Amino acid sequence: MRGVARAVAFVAVAAGLAGPARPQAPASPASGPSAQPAAIPAEAFYRRPEIEGAALSPSGRWLALRTSTGGARVSLGIFDLQEWKPASLAARLDNADVADAAWIDDDRLVFTTADQSLGVGERKFLPGLFLVPRTGGTPKTLIKADAFINRNDTSKLLGANHALLLATQDQGGHIVVGQYEGSGDDGLSGEFTHLRPKRLNVDTLRVTELGDKAPKFVKRWLFDGQGRPRVAVTGSQGRSAVYWYPEATEAGAAWQLLAEYNSNEPPFTPQFVGPGDQLWVSTADRSTGTSVLKRFDFAKGKPANEAAVATPSFDFTGHVVTESPGSKPLGVRVLTDGWNTVWFEPRLAALQKEVDAKFPNRSNRIDCRRCEQDDIVALVVTESDRDPGQYWIYQGATKQWRALGQVRRAIDPRQMGRTTIDRVRMRDGLEIPVWVTHPATGSKPAPAVVLVHGGPWVRGRHWGWNADAQFLASRGYAVIEPEFRGSAGFGQALFKAGWREWGRAMQDDLADALKWAVAQGGVDASRVCIAGASYGGYAALMGVIRNPELYRCAAAWVAVTDPLALFNVWGDHNDLHSEGRRYALPLLIGDPTADVERLKAVSPVHLADQLRAPLLLAYGGADKRVAPSHGERLREALAAAGQKPPQWVVYPGEGHGWQKLETRLDFAQRLESFLAEHLK
Repeated sequence: MRGVARAVAFVAVAAGLAGPARPQAPASPASGPSAQPAAIPAEAFYRRPEIEGAALSPSGRWLALRTSTGGARVSLGIFDLQEWKPASLAARLDNADVADAAWIDDDRLVFTTADQSLGVGERKFLPGLFLVPRTGGTPKTLIKADAFINRNDTSKLLGANHALLLATQDQGGHIVVGQYEGSGDDGLSGEFTHLRPKRLNVDTLRVTELGDKAPKFVKRWLFDGQGRPRVAVTGSQGRSAVYWYPEATEAGAAWQLLAEYNSNEPPFTPQFVGPGDQLWVSTADRSTGTSVLKRFDFAKGKPANEAAVATPSFDFTGHVVTESPGSKPLGVRVLTDGWNTVWFEPRLAALQKEVDAKFPNRSNRIDCRRCEQDDIVALVVTESDRDPGQYWIYQGATKQWRALGQVRRAIDPRQMGRTTIDRVRMRDGLEIPVWVTHPATGSKPAPAVVLVHGGPWVRGRHWGWNADAQFLASRGYAVIEPEFRGSAGFGQALFKAGWREWGRAMQDDLADALKWAVAQGGVDASRVCIAGASYGGYAALMGVIRNPELYRCAAAWVAVTDPLALFNVWGDHNDLHSEGRRYALPLLIGDPTADVERLKAVSPVHLADQLRAPLLLAYGGADKRVAPSHGERLREALAAAGQKPPQWVVYPGEGHGWQKLETRLDFAQRLESFLAEHLK
């Protein structure tokens, strides 16, 4: 990387747990490889990380650590930062993993569960919610983890159609949960229509309804530090609205409408509620076309003129940093090319400067307790393009730095490839970001893989360690990842330029990015394959159709092979919400009635006679987003056209992406062999 971007403008706002490993010192990006990359097993890239996440307790005395160290399951352990030793094993389950955890107070935590040994289609339960003492013991169920609601259950436990929305740390044992309501006659089944907030007392299990007289069809809520609903965002029939509930409003008063708009084009997006009547929103800056963070001006009924935080060349993506929910904003964490933090407090800005000096050329994130005191306790997560991450603790009372552990012990940063980002001009003048992960070793120019992100209306990646890119780089490939038009996060011009351009200008961006990479001198133009999942798989198939001269082969997994099938016209079951199919997809892809011929013209199923390159196709047997029938229809079309059959695999139980370790390893081996065969 050419230096983590620090171009962030802001206006200061007035207002038995296994012991931690000792990580190596951060490797310099210029360090050379110390071993042949092929010696790194695929499992090092695709197994669960040793550290899944960590959170400081409200006082800063304790650290909750989710880790797979010491067992097959992800457990929840507590580390005593004062004594500097593991204190207790708070939760370890035989049949599930701890998926997420949050402190209620210094003595109790809540956590959700998952089963990472199963494919998505094999999951029999939803996450649930459990309360556990810091010292461990039998977890107390707050929300049942069953996937199916028992209508005859008269217990006080909330059903699995509830989820944690906010751990308030209000010292009263209250949290905020949400009930997901559906369109079915029973209010539970069918498509998601409304999220109903409730206050739950974790001691008595008493539930209190929140959001009195709120509007219908609320899909998103924002709360203040006391867990009171302050913002409601609705969505129905292609229209959305934002409502506000002022702090001083008496109970039972009406919600105030702030904006109503087409769901695809919001005038602003609520981000967080500050103390008092502060609402912070992101909205497009007319001069740059990217979104910025602003305070909402209630007197004028619109966002303020001046930006509080701006991230030039990037849309605002981030969140407020506080010591506890709803407390004084200390800063804002933002995503540019990598993660950065805009600190409002000089003490924390100075600490960030110290952290960045200690861990140079890296992305460094600070979470703290007693943040404005001399005895501050700070959790620092530091990562780079070559290092999956390290956890450190800084204790202001002793000014000590202590290493907690590595995210992935099996990864040696010195053996990883370097990742760069450049803005590249396309044939029509539009500039797009292009990521390149350079092979850690091997001769140049190197064979290459154009790796296309899914979505496609999302951001592909950020600067940091990426398993897929680094796995391919460890096998000697340059990995080119364009943020093609239609990608989110880089301004409205780039985003909207991709509307209705599947298989057309979006495809040209991939070709132009490859040609640019070749011109830089690091890529062998005669040895390139294109690969991706979901939309990325579609783009891989269209790549060898539209530009057969550029690519030797294509690898596509959970790939769309017919855009029309996303509208359900072929009878495929999919989990896309009917609102999205009715109101969003026609705008983003094309109208399934008026644009049938236009969509068929960019459909791999209908262009199978042009698919002459070697193909690797893989699907999840339980995928509800892109059903295996997408691939089956393409195989039938290839056979009818007399083309060579693709390499083919279906993973039973897997959904729209690989969850099981054995699936990830099997597919990695297949992909590695496929690329080696065609890019020798």
